[in-house]
Amino acid sequence: MAAPPITANGDPLLANLLLFPRALQTAGVAVSLDQTLAFLRALAVLGLHDRDPVYHAGRALLVTRQADLAVYDAVFAQFFRSPGSPPPWGRAEGPSLPPQPERKEPVTVASYMAVKARFLEEAVEEVEVVDRSGTWSAQEQLTAKDFAAMTPEELAAVRRLIQALHFVPFHRKTRRQVADPRGRTLDLRRALRSAARAGGVPLTLPRKSPKSKQRPVVLIADVSGSMEKYSRLVLQLFYSMSHALGRVESFVFGTRLTRITPQLALRNIDQAIDQAAREILDWGGGTRIGESLRTFNRRFARRVLGRGAVVLILSDGWERGDSALLGREMRYLNHRCHRLIWLNPLLGGQGYEPKTAGMVAALPFVDDFLSVHNVDSLEALGRHLGNL
Repeated sequence: MAAPPITANGDPLLANLLLFPRALQTAGVAVSLDQTLAFLRALAVLGLHDRDPVYHAGRALLVTRQADLAVYDAVFAQFFRSPGSPPPWGRAEGPSLPPQPERKEPVTVASYMAVKARFLEEAVEEVEVVDRSGTWSAQEQLTAKDFAAMTPEELAAVRRLIQALHFVPFHRKTRRQVADPRGRTLDLRRALRSAARAGGVPLTLPRKSPKSKQRPVVLIADVSGSMEKYSRLVLQLFYSMSHALGRVESFVFGTRLTRITPQLALRNIDQAIDQAAREILDWGGGTRIGESLRTFNRRFARRVLGRGAVVLILSDGWERGDSALLGREMRYLNHRCHRLIWLNPLLGGQGYEPKTAGMVAALPFVDDFLSVHNVDSLEALGRHLGNL
């Protein structure tokens, strides 16, 4: 049956009913014109004899967010006051109704909805709604701020944000085949075994697909003097990635290479970072990227780069040693790993160009050149790694 049309001209009851959606808007609930018209059409069908259908109609048509339900209940309780019938939310499963003052005389729908001024004054007092329009979020400001420009308090908050970052493990397809109902390859061995059990007639055609295994990840970070502002956060990032990805080897370097994988494997994050920092004897010193990578390639590459590893090098590229050596070691490393990613915190700066001798020597052998200067860039890094 079609809903009766709304006739608003000269109808005081309808004018009073329109105050309820406006009251919700005043309290911070987003109510559109279409929602208001739908609510009025529903009241035209339901009538105003029972508060229960009116309550549920407004809740279904005027509220679109769960966070606004408590505000709706409070505004409805204030607007539709009637001592003769209990509120529909007064049952055990719903929120309790705040105590209402006693009235000596019964109040009709038309009369208590007509008290516009008093209602608006009381509604503002009972419902505490914070207007966040036109304001800014401190967390959003923090995620876009450069690590080097942060205060100690902001860095402490950023460490918690880094700990909550999500990293997806990398996988590769192996030569080994496993049973898969959606596989593209027919599993002849299983088909023959099934046929042998059924008297020589294959009843099913089993399929198989390549098995997927996780790729190892190698993290190599610069903790020299030029990276001192980022070093502590680098260890925090390495800790989060180690516990999220599983198969991770972590190294740091200044003038020499140091393996910190056992220290970052500890459960307690503060203890893990403190022990890792104590292992780094050249923290805040000079930079020997080429010599450090040569140590990695000679001592650790054969052990940790197998099975198509993904290597992430975090450095600003300020090489104090032989840049030609850096280029040779980068070429060797690029040939041994599946993907070589260079993370540079200076890349997020305005007008930065990789013109230092170290970056010029390393970039020809880098698969991805990314920035890690703030939390937003770390989230972008996580999305990029998840798409590899």
